[in-house]
Amino acid sequence: MTHLNSLDVELAQELGDFTEDDLDVVFTPKECRTLQPSLPEEGVELDPHVRDCVQTYIREWLIVNQKHQGSSETCGFKKTGSRKDFHKTLQKQTFESETLECSEPRAQAGPRHVNVLCDVSGKGPLTACDFDLRSLQPDQRLENLLQHVSAEDFEKQNEEARRTNRQAELFALYPSVDEEDAVEIRPVPECPKEHLGNRILVKLLTLKFEIEIEPLFASIALYDVKERKKISESFHCDLNSDQFKGFLRAHTPSVALSSQARSAVFSVTYPSSDIYLVVKIEKVLQQGEIGDCAEPYMVIKESDGGKSKEKIEKLKLQAESFCQRLGKYRMPFAWAPISLASFFSVSTLDREVTDVDSMVGRSSVGERRTLSQSRRLSERALSLEENGVGSNLKTTTMTINSFFKQEGDRLSDEDLFKFLADYKRSSSLQRRVKSIPGLLRLEISVAPEVISCCLTPELLPVRPFPENRTRPHKEVLEFPIREVYVPHTVYRNLLYVYPQRLNFANKLASARNITIKIQFMCGEDASSAMPVIFGKSNGPEFLQEVYTAITYHNKSPDFYEEVKIKLPAKLTVNHHLLFTFYHISCQQKQGASVESLLGYSWLPVLLNERLQTGSYCLPVALEKLPPNYSMHSAEKVPVQNPPIKWAEGHKGVFNIEVQAVSSVHTQDNHLEKFFTLCHSLESQVTFPIRVLDQKITETALEHELKLSIICLNSSRLEPLVLFLHLVLDKLFQLSVQPMVIAGQTANFSQFAFESVVAIANSLHNSKDLGKDQHGRNCLLASYVHYVFRLPELQRDLPKSGGPAALPDPRYHTYGRTSAAAVSSKLLQARVMSSSNPDLVGTHSAADEEVKNIMSSKIADRNRMSYYCCNNNDAPCATGAPRPASKKHFHEELALQMVVSTGMVRETVFKYAWFFFELLVKSMAQYVHTVDKRDNFRRTRFSDRFKDDITTIVNVVTSEIAALLVKPTKENEQAEKINISLAFFLYDLLSLMDRGFVFNLIKHYCNQLSAKLNNLPTLISMRLEFLRILCSHEHYLNLNLFFMNADTAPLSPCPSISSQNSSSCSSFQDQKIASMFDLTPEYRQQHFLTGLLFTELAAALDAEGEGISKVQRKAVSAIHSLLSSHDLDPRCVKPEVKVKIAALYLPLVGIILDALPQLYDFTATDARSGKNRTSGSDEEQEGNSAINQNVALAIAGNHFNLKTSGTMLSSLPYKQYNMLNADTTRNLMICFLWIMKNADQSLIRKWIADLPSMQLNRILDLLFICVSCFEYKGKPSSDKVSTQVLQKSRDVKARLEEALLRGEGARGEMMRRRVPGNDRFSCLSENLRWKKEQTHWRQANEKLDKTKAELDQEALISGNLATEANLIILDMQENIIQASSALDCKDSLLGGVLRVLVNSLSCDQSTTYLTHCFATLRALIAKFGDLLFEEEVEQCADLCQRVLHHCSSSIDVTRSQACATLYLLMRFSFGAISNFARVKMQVTMSLASLVGKAPDFNEEHLRRSLRTILAYAEEDKAMQSTPFPIQVEELLYNLNSILYDTVKMREFQEDPEMLMDLMYRIAKSYQTSPDLRLTWLQNMAEKHTKKKCYTEAAMCLVHAAALVAEYLSMLEDHSYLPVGSVSFQNISSNVLEESAVSDDTLSPDEDGVCSGRYFTESGLVGLLEQAAELFSTGGLYETVNEVYKLVIPILEAHRDFRKLTSTHDKLQKAFDSIISKGHKRMFGTYFRVGFYGSKFGDLDEQEFVYKEPAITKLPEISHRLEGFYSQCFGAEFVEVIKDSAPVDKTKLDPNKAYIQITFVEPYFDEYEMKDRVTYFEKNFNLRRFMYTTPFTLEGRPRGELHEQYRRNTVLTTMHAFPYIKTRISVIQKEEFVLTPIEVAIEDMKKKTLQLAVAVHQEPPDAKMLQMVLQGSVGATVNQGPLEVAQVFLAEIPADPKLYRHHNKLRLCFKEFIMRCGEAVEKNKRLITADQREYQQELKKNYNKLKENLRPMIERKIPELYKPIFRVESQKRDSFHRSSFRKCETQLSQGS
Repeated sequence: MTHLNSLDVELAQELGDFTEDDLDVVFTPKECRTLQPSLPEEGVELDPHVRDCVQTYIREWLIVNQKHQGSSETCGFKKTGSRKDFHKTLQKQTFESETLECSEPRAQAGPRHVNVLCDVSGKGPLTACDFDLRSLQPDQRLENLLQHVSAEDFEKQNEEARRTNRQAELFALYPSVDEEDAVEIRPVPECPKEHLGNRILVKLLTLKFEIEIEPLFASIALYDVKERKKISESFHCDLNSDQFKGFLRAHTPSVALSSQARSAVFSVTYPSSDIYLVVKIEKVLQQGEIGDCAEPYMVIKESDGGKSKEKIEKLKLQAESFCQRLGKYRMPFAWAPISLASFFSVSTLDREVTDVDSMVGRSSVGERRTLSQSRRLSERALSLEENGVGSNLKTTTMTINSFFKQEGDRLSDEDLFKFLADYKRSSSLQRRVKSIPGLLRLEISVAPEVISCCLTPELLPVRPFPENRTRPHKEVLEFPIREVYVPHTVYRNLLYVYPQRLNFANKLASARNITIKIQFMCGEDASSAMPVIFGKSNGPEFLQEVYTAITYHNKSPDFYEEVKIKLPAKLTVNHHLLFTFYHISCQQKQGASVESLLGYSWLPVLLNERLQTGSYCLPVALEKLPPNYSMHSAEKVPVQNPPIKWAEGHKGVFNIEVQAVSSVHTQDNHLEKFFTLCHSLESQVTFPIRVLDQKITETALEHELKLSIICLNSSRLEPLVLFLHLVLDKLFQLSVQPMVIAGQTANFSQFAFESVVAIANSLHNSKDLGKDQHGRNCLLASYVHYVFRLPELQRDLPKSGGPAALPDPRYHTYGRTSAAAVSSKLLQARVMSSSNPDLVGTHSAADEEVKNIMSSKIADRNRMSYYCCNNNDAPCATGAPRPASKKHFHEELALQMVVSTGMVRETVFKYAWFFFELLVKSMAQYVHTVDKRDNFRRTRFSDRFKDDITTIVNVVTSEIAALLVKPTKENEQAEKINISLAFFLYDLLSLMDRGFVFNLIKHYCNQLSAKLNNLPTLISMRLEFLRILCSHEHYLNLNLFFMNADTAPLSPCPSISSQNSSSCSSFQDQKIASMFDLTPEYRQQHFLTGLLFTELAAALDAEGEGISKVQRKAVSAIHSLLSSHDLDPRCVKPEVKVKIAALYLPLVGIILDALPQLYDFTATDARSGKNRTSGSDEEQEGNSAINQNVALAIAGNHFNLKTSGTMLSSLPYKQYNMLNADTTRNLMICFLWIMKNADQSLIRKWIADLPSMQLNRILDLLFICVSCFEYKGKPSSDKVSTQVLQKSRDVKARLEEALLRGEGARGEMMRRRVPGNDRFSCLSENLRWKKEQTHWRQANEKLDKTKAELDQEALISGNLATEANLIILDMQENIIQASSALDCKDSLLGGVLRVLVNSLSCDQSTTYLTHCFATLRALIAKFGDLLFEEEVEQCADLCQRVLHHCSSSIDVTRSQACATLYLLMRFSFGAISNFARVKMQVTMSLASLVGKAPDFNEEHLRRSLRTILAYAEEDKAMQSTPFPIQVEELLYNLNSILYDTVKMREFQEDPEMLMDLMYRIAKSYQTSPDLRLTWLQNMAEKHTKKKCYTEAAMCLVHAAALVAEYLSMLEDHSYLPVGSVSFQNISSNVLEESAVSDDTLSPDEDGVCSGRYFTESGLVGLLEQAAELFSTGGLYETVNEVYKLVIPILEAHRDFRKLTSTHDKLQKAFDSIISKGHKRMFGTYFRVGFYGSKFGDLDEQEFVYKEPAITKLPEISHRLEGFYSQCFGAEFVEVIKDSAPVDKTKLDPNKAYIQITFVEPYFDEYEMKDRVTYFEKNFNLRRFMYTTPFTLEGRPRGELHEQYRRNTVLTTMHAFPYIKTRISVIQKEEFVLTPIEVAIEDMKKKTLQLAVAVHQEPPDAKMLQMVLQGSVGATVNQGPLEVAQVFLAEIPADPKLYRHHNKLRLCFKEFIMRCGEAVEKNKRLITADQREYQQELKKNYNKLKENLRPMIERKIPELYKPIFRVESQKRDSFHRSSFRKCETQLSQGS
């Protein structure tokens, strides 16, 4: 430790001291909704139970906080706030791809001019002499490009430039990782709070009727029709005018503000479409039925005036007198239902289930919901919005225009539900029930979160409650339809009384208008009525009595009154409800009082000291009640003297229901009993005590209490949840409170513990309660987090009988301890206690102790008994005496966990999280109270407790293992337990000695390994475990990160800082190398990190089911760790980051080892197949993960003699498990972070010592990194612009980027990795744009992002791409600098260049490009000679990329690229004083660039050429050399190529024309093979895009032939093809490639044929690509021909691996031929003729077009017509519909005519002998035929005897398939057939059809019947019979026709025979239902046969005799003699 230098000490302290405790015990006041907490009334002595309840509801939360929690949690960033503004600090990066988009839309509309090629024969290249380069303005030049600076200075300048303006936090730019892995986020449970459902605010605005004559009173409530339940209390509202209020002044002594509310807040927990808001309207009682009183409202209208005015006045006076007399009585009047279905909209109802969970169990976010959701839910109470409830209705104003009149005999709730059900079905209610016109306007809206001036149901003001008195809102209490599982948190004690029905039917006549006065009495005299009844509207807050509404003249009325009573906190036997029944006389009689007493009834509030609720049917006493009546219930009053007179002889006549809503009265027997017994222990009671209906003596107390503890769990779930906090508090109190009962000490801890376990079990198992994503029950989680506190021990024990005066512990909470100042202890101790367990000796005995504990269970039992029983002082484990009364809760809990058995034990470990959290919280409080924070942690807790903890951890670990091994696979359960164990140890790190905890961690890991053999599961478990531990806020200190290897005390050499002597430098080197490996020393020193890395390495190395998920977890764990350091404000200082990066160096080694497993982003097609092998080419082929297009590359390695370095094949052949894209990307960003933050000089030293194999691996890694972080552009919101996709696709389709490296391990590596040579990326088009590759910021993938969000995202990802690439660039500079000193520069240089070129080919920001070009120039300056000699191919690539950037639209990029290109030329000239090679490469690059990039801009490129010219002219040093002239020559050459390009641009729309042009350009380069090759490849590329695979393949065959020609000049190997002649079998066209005479070009001339293709490997590659394309195009026979050329070369090279795959491909090709047979499709051919001067050179030209198979004539005609209409305008284009010869004189000269005819391949009969197969008839085609029917009169069609036919045969210039899809016609022949010859041809065709149909295998009945029907069907027009009758009826007069006549006769003979066969065959094929059809066919056949027989049998005698002699000439005669042959020689040129 003495090695710690001062800096380290400071750093360590800054990151949070050790000795200080991390846990803080904080009291936080409860958030109270109301201004004052809800409390019982003042000055009352409360029951212990009520006192405890209130105490629980008002005491503060006790929360144990982690002090630094969250500081490692990426404090600033994760909190969205600052992340939001973070992007404002970023600079916008400019990407060319995006600047292009803006300038794109300039394609002009309107008809375009078609550009026509002149000079088709192509005499040499087109020249651009007319375009002078010098006329352009050059770009800005770089200033000091030409000054001479030393390479070192240059590098320094570059580095300084790169270091400025860099983004400090890399991870801030990186999209946050999927939260699915983020197990370390412990959701903070929701704070327990009062349950509020979905709240809606209802405001009553106006209530008016047609006439206004009296006050009316409204009340509203919610009803659920489906559940038939009133779901809210009633809200009363008075909307009367002051005038009408005045009518009642006598009856309203005072008006409380709260009673003036006109708006109510309703809460609905379970929304449904069956909820109705019911408005009831009452009026003051008056004489008459409801109907009579409502009559005026229905008939009179105020607006009528006149008489009605008088009536209204009269009614008003009448009403006023009733009000004065009967003002306190009401009568029912009207009601109206309002459906809230639209409010609780249907969309919510579908989701009702999930939402209900979330409201009922609070944040019961289904476990599957992700964190972000649960966070969101917890952030606010579930508002309506969230549930979609009325989310679209901000505020709805409803108007009701008619009310239903109340029916006096149907007032009960049952009747109301019937009405509502009817109303819901239809509005049929209106017909039966009279309606009253009126107007009620109310406003319904979603209640806002905060409502100002609002009262709770108890009338307490809710915050904010403003001073100025406005009309308040009232919250209306909900009566949910189902249980709501939310524990009580506020004191509420309400009683609702519902009188329902009274039956006085048999009673005396006087009882008619009956009302009931209801009072809550605390005694029996009249004055004991308590003012606890809540008032209604416009009156006092509380009343002593309330009257029910009266139904006129009804002896058995129904009531709908709701009486709401505030229950006193302390209830006694005297409290009761008193009901007094009166008859009210409505008429005023002299002297008679208004009320006449009818009788009494009552209901005691308590029964057996328990609140009575439920439905009752009470008797009514008709006289005054006797004294002490209230002690008994009305039904069971003992016989009195004198006896009470009862109505109906003491039968129940009055129905009533009483409901309580109380957080004090449990209303559950088990709970009631438990609480009562607990309190009997705490306070003075006299035994026996009464519990429900049993009496309990003191001796039975212990037994009964144990019983009640055991039965707790049997109580109903709802009350248990409601009183959960109190129940658990009591149980925990019992477990540690020593009890003496009846002189005996009682011990309840085991029972209490088991009960807690049972409760935890039932809460977890209940379907109705929510769990968080770790499966923890939300109620328990919030209990532990907020409510639980150490049980307070009563200071004295009530001895039996003796009065022990106890101070009243009413609101007692224990005092807070001030946080003691922490003295800073020696760092020494800190390091010792917290470092790795292996270094700390003190705990080595832990293992034995564990064994002892486990082996001796009995010892535990004994221990437990004395622990509790001995009342005297018992010796502690530590030996110190301690009083038994002081049990520590954490020790007791741990003990109980250890000794539990059976089911209890199982449950404890199943829900271990709960007990763990209890332990941690109680330990934290213990430490806080005892204030041991100054002591060493080691002595804080007793050894016995530590043993218990060790045991618990061991048991839990083995439980996890056991679950995982179970066949039922209880993995999920195991995962949850594993996570809780991790959190437990995480917390212990903050409380206990860290060495002890590390030991536990070590045991855990070892124990799991020992028990599990399934690797993925094992790693997965340990990973989640470690991930949680590593998220500890002192993680860095726990890992002793400040003891990095550079100061490591373990290593014997001094630290770098003190190392002056060189004596230990070799030692030093070893040491540096080992810093990047996971060494045992490292794992000892950095314990947790070491474990984590070990798991990562294991995960990457493992294989098996589901391993990829585990790998993702492993990488994600490391990623989140680094990310949290990066964004941790404590780690902002660079020196801290350097230290942290050093801690993670071994990760670099791990990543390098995993190189072959990384997802390859350079590949353009997203590979399928998880286990892509990467071991060797052979497996590669077998797995076919690599597309055959790589053939070239793979071939390239084996006989390129320039290879250097070792082959990567040295890797073991291992099936690697490939990582997917996201995992790879996360791993890469970690690698880049370390490289960015680590000490750069250290990295250089490390690189300098690496073997080149490892360096090459690093370069490979950087190569993949470049593609991995390529900028993907922002998805434009309107269109995911195809241009962008297209663009990046083409950038990617860089011809052979990264493939065709011949040299070294890297080359081999890449070759193995890249599937598919990118230039045919389009083959895999459909695979390519996989989601993972489009835009990879999926972390926040949502489709409907706003533009601002998209911009912000693009901004961040642009910065990420730039920063990542700059880090890679830094790394490359490090490699260059480190390796300058080494010998292996050449191979390294290639690698570095490859990475640079790759980065240039990605879409990069200008910032990066500037730096990249600077580095390139430094490289050229430093290693110029090497570059041009060794790295030829790299150089070519480089030229292409730099040229590409020369055509950039951004000036900065352009000027950088020009400078670089100029330097490249200059240095190459300097190196070899003739830069022919670079010249050639630049020329070829330009050619291929031009051919490929669609977004290529020639104007910019010309500008660049001009700039380079300017450099050449200004370069003074070079003026004396031939260099400037050569440059000028080159530039002019390039300019002419550009000119061709411009031409091509014009034909972009016309694919045929474009191909013709490319063809010509290629032809013009006949003399420069390299360029011709490039253009052939460009053509192949274009063809592939259009899916013309055969043509693309042909281009490559031509290219291969070209290469073969030149190879045969250079080398004379028998196995090589002899030039293009060898290719004849593939295509006869290839001979074009035969070399121009030798004198034109000698291949040795420098720079010619030096391309990578002019090698044997290049040849093989081209051929293999061609074969692949032929195969795609379905020409399998050609595949064979191609491989015939390849195989000898492979044999010569003994490349058996390649031969294997080749033969495998051949086999596939032959299989395809066999399996596909006639189903194969080849092209369809059309003759297209162009006529009209508009076509320019095309006029009168004819072509044969090859179109895809099954193209119909209308398709091609539509395409061409459409295209030329666009060029010339639709009105000028006409398609000639027939195929007759065109007469030009008859055409309109202003129009363009196109004639399109379908043609078929034509073969002479001798040819047919060779063309046997279907393929042969479709390959190598030069002649085509079409037929034109005509008659001599000029009509196309006529009768059989006059129908002639013209057959036209066309010959094309080349054979199809060719490298183009249209070929011009060079010759045309015509033959005319006479009518009889036409008949012969037709009959032959028909006979052939029949023969084919008969012999088809398998037989096709439908086809057969179709052909038969056409042959023998009776109604066939111009059918066979008619033909026979026309031509065979009589022998012709002209002897010339004899032969034809005979031939036709023989045709018919064969025809009728075939028909017979067909009919027979059909008979065998038909099904039963076709029998009749068959007979019909047979009949027709026989009839035809009969009709034909005479004609068939009649022979021409003249022919009969010599027939055998003539036979041999028949063919000739047929062809020659009778044809009029017209040959038209057509030549295109003429």
